[in-house]
Amino acid sequence: MRTQHSQEYFQQAQKVLVGGVNSPVRSFKGVGGHPLVMKYGRGAKLYDYDNNSYTDYCLSWGALILGHAHPNVILAAKKTVEKGTSFGTTTREEIEIAQHITRCVPSMELVRFVNSGTEATMSAIRLARGFTGRDLLVKFDGCYHGHFDDLLTMAGSGVAQLKRSSSLGIPQNHTDNTISLPYNDAPTLEETLARHKDRVACVIIEPVAGNMGVIPASPEFLKRLRELTKQYGIVLIFDEVMTGFRTNPGGVQADYGITPDLTCLGKIIGAGFPVGAYGGREDIMQCLAPLGGVYQAGTFAGNPVVMRAGLAGLRLLNAAFYQRLNDRCAAFAEDINGYFQAQDIPAHIAHYQSMMSIRFRKKPVLNYADAQAAAGGERYTRLFQHLLNAGIYWPPADLEAFFVSGVHTRKDLGQLSSELKEFFKS
Repeated sequence: MRTQHSQEYFQQAQKVLVGGVNSPVRSFKGVGGHPLVMKYGRGAKLYDYDNNSYTDYCLSWGALILGHAHPNVILAAKKTVEKGTSFGTTTREEIEIAQHITRCVPSMELVRFVNSGTEATMSAIRLARGFTGRDLLVKFDGCYHGHFDDLLTMAGSGVAQLKRSSSLGIPQNHTDNTISLPYNDAPTLEETLARHKDRVACVIIEPVAGNMGVIPASPEFLKRLRELTKQYGIVLIFDEVMTGFRTNPGGVQADYGITPDLTCLGKIIGAGFPVGAYGGREDIMQCLAPLGGVYQAGTFAGNPVVMRAGLAGLRLLNAAFYQRLNDRCAAFAEDINGYFQAQDIPAHIAHYQSMMSIRFRKKPVLNYADAQAAAGGERYTRLFQHLLNAGIYWPPADLEAFFVSGVHTRKDLGQLSSELKEFFKS
């Protein structure tokens, strides 16, 4: 069998890991078949234990904008780990990457490092509540901000009237303090904030959503969101865990010219190591301990190996890098979408520079309801397996984004385009 060793290892995994995985989407539950067990990665390629190679468009869920095992990142990690792995003290490594981030990201005057995107968002929300003295959190349907209790909620019928959790084990009092609204819907946003203005601590949003496929917020919607949160003294949080350093050093906020109060980062800033960060206005950040009364701590936060490897990666992300990457992605999207239109195929590639997703309909997707209507279901399963058999690794979940790195070549993208056309033709 082509993946015999992967299947054998996965059988072992199921005996000691819950479902054989440490994150549910890795289980292939949404696309069928046995998950692959990977041995190593180089550049744009992943290799399994049967020595099959795959051009990787998952890229550790967007973290590897430089591809796998970039020499600069590996060298930085090796040099740092030789001096020790963790000290529980301030290090030069965390100072230098914080200086780099605050120079690049418009909103981040002070930074606090954590170990994941989830830690970043949950900590930013606690900080916003402590700063404002208010309880309510507003988010948007389909935006995923980690597995924090207050965030695993979306609106039911009547928008903010009926709320339900997306997970068991979350107490009712957590969902009582969260309102989830339709993405890109300014009138509903205006009505909700006006009604609850004295109780809303913060609004958190992915300015370009990536966990219901790729959906950019409209500039008008984000501008109105910024106006309203300023008017009502509500802390605006941009979750740029996925988009931070993805299209330029300043993130989506630099693209749109809209500065939030707090920003959450992760993924790319660690160059493949586990990391998260949140930061923003100095007056808000100074509410954190040891300066203020909002407590948050972490033994491995600011780990020197992670910080040095992350900075080595960030230093490579200059204007020329982004220009090449974004131009290559634009050409790919134009090619495949032109084919879909010419052949009258009900599909399109949605993209924001090097973040992309496949939609199984012609009409644009503006919110979570649209995303669900444009999902492929069984068609996505067949597409995933078709690409896998062709040596292309896509995210094993229908509504996830796929990503292009700086080491993907035009030839790589040409192969992906050809395989997509072949699938839809048949």
